[in-house]
Amino acid sequence: MAKSPTSSAQTIFRRLSLFTKSDRKRKEYKQSRKHSLSISKEEEITTEIPLRPCSVLEIRDYIQNDMLKEAYVNLVAMRLELQRERKPQEEGASPVNLVNNEKDINILFETLRNKISDIVRSSFLPSFNKELLEYAAHIIQKEKGKQGEPGAMQGWRESWRDAVQDGVRDPLKKLYLDTHKQNDFSLEVHLELVGKAVVDDLERVKTELLSLYPPDFNVLETYVSCYHEAVVEHLKKLLENMTELKDYKVLLDFTIQRYPSLFKAHCDVEDKAAPIIQEDMLNKIKSSYCQCQKDDFKSELENIIRCENDVWKMKKIPDKADDGFLTSNIHMNICQLITSYVGNLKEIDEDLGKLFIHVCLDELNPFLERLEQVFSQSTCFLLTSDLLDICLWIQYHITYINSFNSLKEHVQCYKESCSAQVETLNEQVDQLTQRLSQTLIKHFQTDVKPFMDVMMTKKWLKTDEDFNEVVSRIDSFSGLCKTMRAPAAQVFANDIHYYVAREYISELMKKKYSCKKTKNEEAAIKIRVQWNKLKKLFQEMESSLDWLYPLGDYLSNIIRMENDKNIKELLTPLVNDYPDISKKHLLAVLYFRGSTFGGLIFGNESVLNQFTMLKREVGDPHHGHFFFSDIE
Repeated sequence: MAKSPTSSAQTIFRRLSLFTKSDRKRKEYKQSRKHSLSISKEEEITTEIPLRPCSVLEIRDYIQNDMLKEAYVNLVAMRLELQRERKPQEEGASPVNLVNNEKDINILFETLRNKISDIVRSSFLPSFNKELLEYAAHIIQKEKGKQGEPGAMQGWRESWRDAVQDGVRDPLKKLYLDTHKQNDFSLEVHLELVGKAVVDDLERVKTELLSLYPPDFNVLETYVSCYHEAVVEHLKKLLENMTELKDYKVLLDFTIQRYPSLFKAHCDVEDKAAPIIQEDMLNKIKSSYCQCQKDDFKSELENIIRCENDVWKMKKIPDKADDGFLTSNIHMNICQLITSYVGNLKEIDEDLGKLFIHVCLDELNPFLERLEQVFSQSTCFLLTSDLLDICLWIQYHITYINSFNSLKEHVQCYKESCSAQVETLNEQVDQLTQRLSQTLIKHFQTDVKPFMDVMMTKKWLKTDEDFNEVVSRIDSFSGLCKTMRAPAAQVFANDIHYYVAREYISELMKKKYSCKKTKNEEAAIKIRVQWNKLKKLFQEMESSLDWLYPLGDYLSNIIRMENDKNIKELLTPLVNDYPDISKKHLLAVLYFRGSTFGGLIFGNESVLNQFTMLKREVGDPHHGHFFFSDIE
């Protein structure tokens, strides 16, 4: 049975009287006041419901004039009247009237809810009506409790939250427009204002709005959640118009560090560990920042290529380090770029810093290809100039071989976190330095080939002129090789050594000349002297192909020997040390010695038989050093 207005009022006054007469502490009074007001407000609404509601127009006027109490009690009365009319025992009720009444009630409740949303949104204004907001909150509370009953409207709390969301979003929009009107717009300053606005508003929520709502509204948590959503929307809008790297960094710093720390320091919510910015939004900002930083890094790498190109055009001589090796700043510039970018990111987010190391290392691969292409095109003119320009061209190659090997050493510090990228870059650098080295080898080969072609001829036997030209070029490259760092210098020296040895012996195999009478001894002595001279040069270059050194003496001894027995004795070390030597190679040596003619053997059958037997004993000709198989 419903309470009478008198008894309800007496109950409220009695509770308030008992409460005020008690000597509880002031803190307990504040905590219980919200609950008491909530009860009194509900009972006040219940006691003032008129038996006959006002007209639709009057109720609409109440709503428009912010007379929520009058509007609500009459709306409740209309709803109760509609419920009575729906009862089967109610006679004379018109179905058409029921439909119209229900439609009117729904429209009025929707209008009331829209008015309440306006009141909630206006609570962000300095001069908002506290009493009006408090009454609006109790209407929401009352209607939420009626959800599920016939004629009750759904979604009151959701509508309230939407109004809160709109209320927190509008100030940020205004802040965005105000700051963007300034000519000296600074994103950092703007985001500081955003952070301050959020903190100030949430402080105001705690001090002014919290006490106006029933406890189960979770007001502070709702406002915090709405502010987070509004900030995310605001950041998305900023992100759409962002182009400069410094702005991306400011935005990322604000998102990951400044805003969360500012919020957690000033906003007293239970779940401070919860993510303030949604993961997908944070990832979007990180991705945008990384892409912008990646583009900036690529641009800086292009600047390095342009600077290097200026060096080549101006024919600047490469610098020498204190240890005498040719060097450039290119590897240091690249490493400093990576360190700078990664360092900036790590200050904001450790994982993001590690991620960008991957990006940098990946970008170095196309950079190396691009640099090699430009270098090849821009320095070819040096080869058509004088000897000094050719030397400069060689020095440039050695400089980059040294620099990129140094780069490879520097990036090893990232191997633990980026093993795949470091491994790929190592392969790229090795391939590049090998190509640079092979370019020098090919240049050397082209330079000495005309002189090597004259070896083992009648002219060669008479003069050392062509051989001296070969020695001079080896000597020049030997001096340049000393400016190349290990291990590239070792590989380079070995390649030069192998090429010269192969070409020298190849000329012996071409059957261009056959010694007559005592010329074989003269030729043998010359081969020994020249081979030893080459041996000395390559020892100075620190070639590790020492297995090539005995070959000149072996062949020289065979050429100078006069009888088969001595030759047969010399075959054993030759075949053992160079198991890939073939019968045709031996015939070419014997031809040069003057022992054969047209491939026919004169008195050397026993030598060839001995050779065949030794080859059979050796077995696999490719077991051991590979040399004669590379000579036709």
